[in-house]
Amino acid sequence: MRVVIDTNVFVSAVLGNTLQAIFDYWLAGSFVLIVSNEIVQEYLGVLRRPKFHLTAEIIDPIMAQIFQRAEFVTSETQIDIIRTDPSDNKFLEAALAGQAVYIVSGDSHLLELESYHRVQIITARVFLSLLD
Repeated sequence: MRVVIDTNVFVSAVLGNTLQAIFDYWLAGSFVLIVSNEIVQEYLGVLRRPKFHLTAEIIDPIMAQIFQRAEFVTSETQIDIIRTDPSDNKFLEAALAGQAVYIVSGDSHLLELESYHRVQIITARVFLSLLD
């Protein structure tokens, strides 16, 4: 299963709340994480925010896992579907370029779409129920 994970879900999984299982499933090979350079830069930028109190000793191994295990894609097409928050379009672009089945998100702009082309946009809770 090929999946794009929105930044809010990814960071929540890293921070170890109930969504940590998503990170664990990924490391166990239950799905392929699809990312783009833009997505990874956003992951890193958010993880580095002072409010999370994450040190380089925590962030660096996480980013190493992404660079070793995630599948990087480059979109041939720029998408301009989400106009209220254009930065969310990068997740749609990566999903199409990487032939993802799901985008997992907590972002209302993405979730309102429900799907884009053949990509289903679902919450982390729904995704976890699929993995269990």
